[in-house]
Amino acid sequence: MTDTLSRPALDEIGDGARYIEAARGLAPLIDAEANGMETGRAISEAVVDGLADNGIFWMLVPREWGGAGLGIVDSLKVIEELSRSDGSTGWAVMANAFSTGVAAGFLPDAGGREIFAGAEKGITAGMILPTGKGVRVEGGYRVNGTYGFASGSGHASWIGAGFVVHDDEGNPEIGDDGQPVCRVAFVPRSEVEFLGNWNVMGMVATGSEDYSVTDVFVPEARAMDTFSTVPVRDEGVYKLGLLGIGVGGHGPVALGIAQRALEEIAAIAAVKTRPGYPSVIGDSDMFRREFVTHEALLQAARRYMYDAHADAEAAGAAGAMTDEHRARLRQVTTWVQGVAHDVVTFAYGWGGSSSIRNPSVLGRCMRDISVGARHMLVEPMTLVEAAGPILAGYARS
Repeated sequence: MTDTLSRPALDEIGDGARYIEAARGLAPLIDAEANGMETGRAISEAVVDGLADNGIFWMLVPREWGGAGLGIVDSLKVIEELSRSDGSTGWAVMANAFSTGVAAGFLPDAGGREIFAGAEKGITAGMILPTGKGVRVEGGYRVNGTYGFASGSGHASWIGAGFVVHDDEGNPEIGDDGQPVCRVAFVPRSEVEFLGNWNVMGMVATGSEDYSVTDVFVPEARAMDTFSTVPVRDEGVYKLGLLGIGVGGHGPVALGIAQRALEEIAAIAAVKTRPGYPSVIGDSDMFRREFVTHEALLQAARRYMYDAHADAEAAGAAGAMTDEHRARLRQVTTWVQGVAHDVVTFAYGWGGSSSIRNPSVLGRCMRDISVGARHMLVEPMTLVEAAGPILAGYARS
C-alpha cells in the first residue's frame, strides 16, 4: 500500500511512533488473514496475537498499569493504519482499545487496577449506552440486560453493560440534572451469554454479537458514569470525556477504509480497460479528475479530524475544554463518514467487475464503509446537535 495519503497528516513524533509503525508492520499479516476473517466472522487468533504482542489493545491505558499512555491523536493514527489493512480489524481494535481507554480513565481506581494492572491485562468490549437495568444493592448493582453490537468481543475478557440505576422498588433514580442516573458496568466474560447472531453484510469480522447479562452483581468499583466528562485520572486524554474518546475512534476507521479504496482503484485503473476508452481507464481525463477531487476531500477530512482532536486534547489538558471543542469532535467524526463513503463509492464504481468478484478488497471496503457509516453515534442528527456551539462561535459582539 502506498503512503501517499498518510505522510502529510501523520506527523509521527513522540511515543506514538512505535505504535503507528507497529500497526503498519502488521499490514501483511492482516492482509493475508482478511478474507478468512470475513468468512469466520471474527478477528483471527494470529492477528489478535500480533495486536497484543505490540500492546495495541492497551495504547490508551496509563503507563503505570502497563499501557502505552498515548494521547488521542496518536491513538487515532494507529486505528487509521489498521483500517487501511482491513476495516473490520480497525473497527474491532477501535472498540477494544477505546473502551479500554475510557474504563482506565473513568472507573474508580480499584476497578481500573483489577482489570488492567494484573498479570493479565484486560481487554474490554461491549455496549456502554444504558439499555439495561441495574438495581442498587449493598456494595454495587445487580445488573440485567440484553445488548447489541459487542464489536471485538471474541477476544475480550471484560464486557461493558450500560444500565439505568433503579432503587430496590424498581424505580429509576433521577440525578440532580433531572435525568435518570446511568452507569456502565464491566463484567467478566464468564458471566456474559453471547447470542451468536452476528450475520451481516459488512464489518463482518468484527464479531459484533448481541449478548445478555442476567442478574450479575457488579461492585461499585467496576461501574462508572455513562456520560461523564470528569475522569478519575489526570492524563490529558481523559479530559476529552467518555463520549469524546468513545465517539472519536469512528473517524479513523472510515479514513483508513477510504484510503485503501483509493490505493486499490489506482492500481486497478493502471491496467483495466473498458469499451469506449482508448487505453486503460487510468489515462481517462474523467477518471483522473474524479480521483484527484476525491483524494482532496479525503486529505481535507483527515486534516480536520486530527486538528480538531489535537485542539480538544490540548484544551482539556489545560482545563479549558469548551462546548465548541466537544461539538467539533462530533461534527468532524460524523462528517468524515460521509466523505469516506463518497470516496469508497467512487472507487467501487470505477472498479467495475473487480469490485464485485470475490475476493475483492474494493468490495470489502464498500461493505465495511456502508455498515460503519450507519452507526448511531455518527448518524446525521449528530450534526444538528453539534451546530449550536459551533454557530455560537461565529457570533460577533
